[in-house]
Amino acid sequence: MYYLTSKPHPSHVKAGKIAARVRDEICAILEPESKIFTLCTLAEKKILEYGGQPAFPCTISQNHYTAHYTSPIGDPTVLSPDAMVKVDIGVHVEGYIVDTARTIDLSGDLEGFAIATDDALQEAIRVMRPGTSLGEIGKVIEKVIKTYGLKPIKNLFGHSIERYRLHAGKSVPNVKTRTSETVEIGECYAIEPYATNGVGSVIDSDLIYIFSNIPKDEPLTGETEKLRLHLRKQYGPFPFTSRWIGTKSKDIDIFQSLLELIKHKYLEKYPVQITKKGRPSSQSEHTVFISEDETIILTE
Repeated sequence: MYYLTSKPHPSHVKAGKIAARVRDEICAILEPESKIFTLCTLAEKKILEYGGQPAFPCTISQNHYTAHYTSPIGDPTVLSPDAMVKVDIGVHVEGYIVDTARTIDLSGDLEGFAIATDDALQEAIRVMRPGTSLGEIGKVIEKVIKTYGLKPIKNLFGHSIERYRLHAGKSVPNVKTRTSETVEIGECYAIEPYATNGVGSVIDSDLIYIFSNIPKDEPLTGETEKLRLHLRKQYGPFPFTSRWIGTKSKDIDIFQSLLELIKHKYLEKYPVQITKKGRPSSQSEHTVFISEDETIILTE
């Protein structure tokens, strides 16, 4: 069990307040032609300013880009006038992690998507009590999203969270699923419904901007070994992005070194995920703590 008590740790509460504040402040300034690079770096700066640490790089994914899009160095990408924008923020304070997301429809024509995932999220939280099957949570999410004429994305999941572990083992499905896993007192979950008007699934793209360390102690050589040791010391178990890594040497290709570490299984990669058929998608997400008497929304 995650906690010895049925109350969230004060650092967890603090992380939730920071994440909610940053999420809402970034969403409030979204507009067509905004540079994604500027928005991502601003969100991460605000997290630090408010007393937290990024639990993962800020991701801002538009339209059929559904998850894991964070700007690389020099990214010129801007938000399009018809963008459906998913802003996903992760914060930790002393290792206590929260994860939250919101969708903004810049076009004003597809507001039903965000409303669908917002409603699905609220209904999932309402029924999330000790003893509830995680498969039942998926059933509720699927039912709500389908009432809007949309499809839940079946191969994206919410997840349990533990201290220093963003994905702690349990999954929260977005469709009805058979599982023996249930919600327990003292646990923490990120619940994140996704909706689309496509086929209801995502695939990995060729874009890779987010990575995390894999515990492995066999040393390499040269600059790749220096980078491996730096990444472990700097980021530990938390995901990071290539744009955070700088070097004064023009002879070192950071991205190639990262690919070399992936090849030797020292790094996990998180490709940008896109919907099949290129259809738009929405996402809503809160982190909740399960107490004996209530489900506490940390990121409200």
